[in-house]
Amino acid sequence: MEEMRRKFDWKEFIINNNTFVILLLLIVVSACMSDTFLTMMNMRNIMLQQAGPILVAIGLLFVILTGGIDLSVGSIMALGSTVSAILITDIGLHFTGSIVVAVLVGLLLGLFSGVLVAYAGMQGFVATLATMTIARGIAFVITEGRPIKVETGTINTLVSEDYMYPIIWITLLLIIVFMVIHRYTGYGRKVIATGSNETALQLAGVPTKRYVMSTYALSGALAALAGIFVAARSSTGSATVGMGQELDAIAAVVIGGASLMGGRGFVLNTVAGALILGLIGNIMNLMAVPSYPQDIIKGIIIVAAVLLQIVTSKKDRTI
Repeated sequence: MEEMRRKFDWKEFIINNNTFVILLLLIVVSACMSDTFLTMMNMRNIMLQQAGPILVAIGLLFVILTGGIDLSVGSIMALGSTVSAILITDIGLHFTGSIVVAVLVGLLLGLFSGVLVAYAGMQGFVATLATMTIARGIAFVITEGRPIKVETGTINTLVSEDYMYPIIWITLLLIIVFMVIHRYTGYGRKVIATGSNETALQLAGVPTKRYVMSTYALSGALAALAGIFVAARSSTGSATVGMGQELDAIAAVVIGGASLMGGRGFVLNTVAGALILGLIGNIMNLMAVPSYPQDIIKGIIIVAAVLLQIVTSKKDRTI
């Protein structure tokens, strides 16, 4: 037992789990800075606010695992938000049906990007940039540039205290589902392998293009669901939802230790990365700090996380 304790390397442990260490330190610092940080109300607000960004980051993680990138997630959030709101207010569809349709719209747009990348040979940056523009444009056209207010008792049921805040439980369930998919299914292993060495997989007869395409579809569906969550919280569908969310999602994935070259990343680490960004914004708001310094701190944390990645990867190569 004593020998095992002596062999335990704290430095290596901290480096390999840097995302969770940063998250823990941030929680401790935030609790010291504000008396209201650890209150039940604030914790609940953080979970409600970060449900959407967490889903977007998870979807983007799967795209990045293949070596791709998805810049359209913020715009698809807006489309998910507006489509669900319009289906409820103008069409009279039940809010559960509006959620299904909006998620399918997001999936189709993600599929469109995936086809361009996997089968048309376009770079993910270019393909999703086009999808980003299209999705945001559609959102503005169908709303005529105005916010769409939804009635109480419809989509806002997802954030109702009477139903124990469903979006929190839906998010937790999806986190578990995608952790299992990522680590314990053939699909997850092939997505990772595609980012690691796509050529070798193709020579082995694996249809890698299908896997690449599917990750963009998944990212689109989760982004649309995230937009629905935003609409539920504000009781409004808006074409301005999700502006800049693609950058926060990329930051969350990077802070979580994923490689933008593909083949490396974990769902739980990505969730921690999204929470880190959310906590930064939360404590800054509690301290009444303007939004601009938040971006500076986010940038510093991203640089620190990437540097830790470099240290970790060098250590792996020397083993």
